[in-house]
Parts: sequence; structure tokens; C-alpha cells
Amino acid sequence: MPNRKKLKILGIIPSRFASSRLPGKPLVVLHGKSMIQRVYEQCCKSLTLHETVVATDDESITEHLRSIGGKYIMTDKNHLNGTSRCAEVIQQKKYQDFSAIINIQGDEPLLHPNQIDELATLLSNDGISIATQAKKEHQLELLENPNIVKVIIDEHNNAIDFCRIIHNKQQLQNIQKAGFFYKHIGMYGFKSDVLLQLMQLKPSKNEIENHLEQLRWLDNGFNIKIGLTNYESISIDTKEDVDKAILILKKQENS
Repeated sequence: MPNRKKLKILGIIPSRFASSRLPGKPLVVLHGKSMIQRVYEQCCKSLTLHETVVATDDESITEHLRSIGGKYIMTDKNHLNGTSRCAEVIQQKKYQDFSAIINIQGDEPLLHPNQIDELATLLSNDGISIATQAKKEHQLELLENPNIVKVIIDEHNNAIDFCRIIHNKQQLQNIQKAGFFYKHIGMYGFKSDVLLQLMQLKPSKNEIENHLEQLRWLDNGFNIKIGLTNYESISIDTKEDVDKAILILKKQENS
């Protein structure tokens, strides 16, 4: 049995107003509630997060969060990604006693609280400093879709590689034989001290070529543990995604 310890875990939802494809995305209304409110409320249902906070750089988002009683912290406008925004939060005095954080995507309003708890439980194991999730994908035609990130996993569920297109012939043969590949689910858990170490790393060649920041961590010798999940959400990036999410929410309400 793995050794687990009780962690004080902070859920952080990075949320910026600017979006090239869907401006003002966090405040888009989905069947009566804003997207950021739906994500925040799902996080508050988690059994393992001690607190949830939205990390944003926009006053319209903070005003909205105040109106619904949500917790937030203003962060620098110049962050390149959500990971560095999370690192700024964990360095704030009032959050320095949290031993771990979970970085939750602010554009996935259908996120299931159990998915957060799965990742938190994995992260509580001794020796695991970075954890994320993957889901078996049986639609092999999606292998050709570069917008779906694939993860290659070893026999101990450690990440070997992340990629947009798999070029390794042996890996492709293994996938064809198995009938599925592992699709990366982009929620991350970090021990707080390791997250701060990651912020000191320079971008690697792999990261730059593939536009995947987790490759920087692998290239610098950090281990990423993969938790397998059956949960999957949808990311809201376009008006079409908004319409799809609203239909799902209506069905959930009527079921």
C-alpha cells in the first residue's frame, strides 16, 4: 500500500478575461450562471480541497466573484500560463501553509468534483510531487488531431512523453493492438515546493516545439504521475462550445 499523508490542498482556478476566440470567456453565461461561477461551485463540492480561490487579473471578474461570494486573488497581468499564475498565489502569505495545490481549468464548467478528489488522493502519496490525469480514448481517428494531447505512460503510470501527434512507430503499433490511446486531461496537482522549483526552469526545446509546458518538467528530470480517470469535461473555447455546454446543462437539469 502506498504511504499517504494528509495534505492541506488549495484549489486554484486561473482565470483571465482576454481570449482571442471568445473574449470575456469567464463571464459567459451558461444556462443562468457564468462559466467561472460553475467551475467555482464544482470545486467547492470537492471533499479534498481545503479552499478554492480564483486567480485573475481582471476587475470585472473579481466584481462578479464578490457578487456570488466567491474567493479570489488579483495576480499579475503578464503571466504566460496558468501554472505561473498559481505559483504567484501560493507565495502569498495567507496561502503559504498549503502543502499542495490543484490547478483547475477555468473554462471547464462541466468538471466533476470527484475528478478533483481523484487527483488530490493521488497527490497525497509520498514521492509524488506532480500529478495529472489521462483517460482511455478508443476513437483512434483522434490520434491525428493535434488539439488532443496524448500521453505515453510506463508500467508504473509515470508519464514518458506528451505529444500532439505520435510519430513513434512502435508506440503506434501498441496503440493499434490495444485499441485505445491515453488522452491527457489537463488538470494538475503540485506539491507547493515543487511548483516553485518548476518556475525556475527555462523553456526546453521540446516545450517550444510542441507548445506543451509539461515537457519542460520532464526534460529537467521531474516525474509526472498519471492518474487514470473515467471523467471528462469539455473546454469552452468557441461560441459552438458554449452552445454545446448549454444543451448538456439543460439535459442534466431535466434528467
